[in-house]
Amino acid sequence: MGMQRVMDGMGNPDPPPAHTLDAVPPPEYWSKPPAPETEPMALTRSSVSSAFLVTPSGVSDKEYAKLTPTGGIVHGAFGELDTEKVQGIPLEYLALLGPSAEGAAAVRSMSSEKGTLLVFGASQPAGMSAVQVGAAAGHAVVAVVGGEHSGNDNICDIVKGLTKEPGFMVPEELAMVKKTFQDLVSETLSPPESKLDSDTYLSDFHQNLLDYIATYPDTLPAAVDKEELMFDGKDKDRTYYRENMEAYLSQFPKGASSIPESELLSKFTKEQYALYKQKFGVQTTSVISGESTPDFEPVDLVKQMVHHPESTSDLNSSSFDFSILDKTEIPSDSSGPIVGAIIAVTPYLQQACEAVDAAKSMREKAEALQFLPVPERNAFAAMCSVSGLAKKHGVPTIVVGGSLPGLEGVSVLPEDVDAALSSMDVKEDGSSDLNHFVQVYRAGDFPIYEDYAVHRATEVLAGPRQIVVTK
Repeated sequence: MGMQRVMDGMGNPDPPPAHTLDAVPPPEYWSKPPAPETEPMALTRSSVSSAFLVTPSGVSDKEYAKLTPTGGIVHGAFGELDTEKVQGIPLEYLALLGPSAEGAAAVRSMSSEKGTLLVFGASQPAGMSAVQVGAAAGHAVVAVVGGEHSGNDNICDIVKGLTKEPGFMVPEELAMVKKTFQDLVSETLSPPESKLDSDTYLSDFHQNLLDYIATYPDTLPAAVDKEELMFDGKDKDRTYYRENMEAYLSQFPKGASSIPESELLSKFTKEQYALYKQKFGVQTTSVISGESTPDFEPVDLVKQMVHHPESTSDLNSSSFDFSILDKTEIPSDSSGPIVGAIIAVTPYLQQACEAVDAAKSMREKAEALQFLPVPERNAFAAMCSVSGLAKKHGVPTIVVGGSLPGLEGVSVLPEDVDAALSSMDVKEDGSSDLNHFVQVYRAGDFPIYEDYAVHRATEVLAGPRQIVVTK
């Protein structure tokens, strides 16, 4: 018997089963592809759930941040943190929240008036926090980098940039000279007058030109020092000395012809000097652009302008050219009075202060200082220079990052923690107002990294970085 086809009510046959693509099941490979092959030696990183600050004494049991099962963050010293305030801060940075908040607390304890803030140990975590928070608050920060890091040009340049004008950075070796340090700070407190004195500019030019003509007159073969014309060699070289010297001197410009001093002072006026400087700008532009430039003899040019003064109508009024005729004053901001000093404890300073404090009489203290190692003695001298200047102006000295005998510390309040978190928050452009140098070791992937991080932190000169271990 043949197959009978089912007809619908209209006389059309029904479609066969599985006539659409959806009705046809795909092969098993496409519906459930096999798991990709993994490299046996490949590292599968575990997710980071905690970050610990590493100190020379080991992994800190207070300075750490951990993720909670609900997605919050708990700090070892400050408890659970506000989720909204820490949302844009890396977990590794939150391990440095303690010294960051301590630096913010020290700045808060100073006068609310804008002024000059002295910070010793500016490359230490709490000291670096004080520098940045103080500068953001409007203070002119004078940062002193301790002897542990003062030889590191990179960290010194970065700290200098953190201070902002009119603040500045000095190494410990300069701060230990009290008179020099006080003079530098005094110039910041009361900057010199910045008014342009065109008469002084012109007078200095006249004197420099006359000195140049006297040193390199046109009676010499070339504008070189007279000592270079003296024969200083072996007798066998004397025969060809003059011939060789003439060839050697031919590469130098000729000497300057004399100009009567009375004519120079009376005829080469401020207007002529402004025109003279303008010619230098034209010559420099031609040289940079690669144009053919004629011989440019500055002294002959002055002599020509003395004999034939040029018209001031040729003066260029471009705002990009400096002119002694310009009466505009150079702005110089006054930093204001000293508001206080912040001492961040450094390893050398800690040891020096403990040795001096252990001595009883003044004689014993002097002997203790005398027999201290040079780095520790320098740190003590620089710290005394900073704190002494603060005492002279009647302002407080606050210790952060540890404790020192005879000096007060600071109490961290919740508002200081909030201020630190606000400064550490990463903005949309990737920047933040409070930064640290962090080196991270992922002990969650390699547990041996924890021991290695402690080893690095105990090095004699561990560098300005702050070591953090993540797990």
